[in-house]
Amino acid sequence: MASSATHLRAVLLAVALLVASPAAAAASVCEGEKFPAGRSYATCADLPALGATLHWTYDGKASTLSLAFVAKPPASGGGGWVSWAINPTGDGMKGAQALVAFKGGAGAAAYVVNTYNVTGYKPFPAASTPIAFNATDLAADESAATGKLRLYGKLQLPRGMETVNHIWQVGSTVTGGVPMKHAFAQENLDAKGRLSLAGHGAAVAQEPAPAPAAGGPSSTEAENAVTAASPSPSGKNAAANTHAPAPAALAAALALAGFLAFV
Repeated sequence: MASSATHLRAVLLAVALLVASPAAAAASVCEGEKFPAGRSYATCADLPALGATLHWTYDGKASTLSLAFVAKPPASGGGGWVSWAINPTGDGMKGAQALVAFKGGAGAAAYVVNTYNVTGYKPFPAASTPIAFNATDLAADESAATGKLRLYGKLQLPRGMETVNHIWQVGSTVTGGVPMKHAFAQENLDAKGRLSLAGHGAAVAQEPAPAPAAGGPSSTEAENAVTAASPSPSGKNAAANTHAPAPAALAAALALAGFLAFV
């Protein structure tokens, strides 16, 4: 009888832990995403804003970062853009070294990826500008299943750069081959964090950014700005933030814990 009670207690405890775990409350999105043949990444993270995910392989010996950034532009029909960037000098838009994916122009079928050194709150130029990191293998495509835009690239990083400030963003409009400004909702302002390239504690969300004050200098700058940004099937998820258990799951766990006390 004692053996049966012990076994029952162990089973119920395992169920309680499963119900209360973050993994049970929110499954990883990035681990379920599929890429075209030949593209796979060692690590992935569900980013804490804009429904975006990041997939990457970091080669510490060569200091290279191969990545795929996945997000859905606000506009339908391929009219928007997505961007991912590293900021080596700060945690905001100014100083970001950005990769931006969008369709090349009116009626264009193919996506292009431009690089931009974001020097301030002003529109993007019509063509790429050099960035601090050598960028190769730039490409982009759209997932037919989800409508998400997938931006690919490979960056040569300075030796020893294993944790970076990264920024990501989405926009709805491309005019004359130039990405236009994005929305300034809270989720747009929150699209930044720190990324451990080794994959441990991969993407740590920062405190929410304050919304631009109405009529203040930041609001005026925002009207003229474009914020440029700021695993795969075989990859290992490095979740961007820790999700709290849903209230129902927590209540169930507490109820089971109370029951165990009397078994």
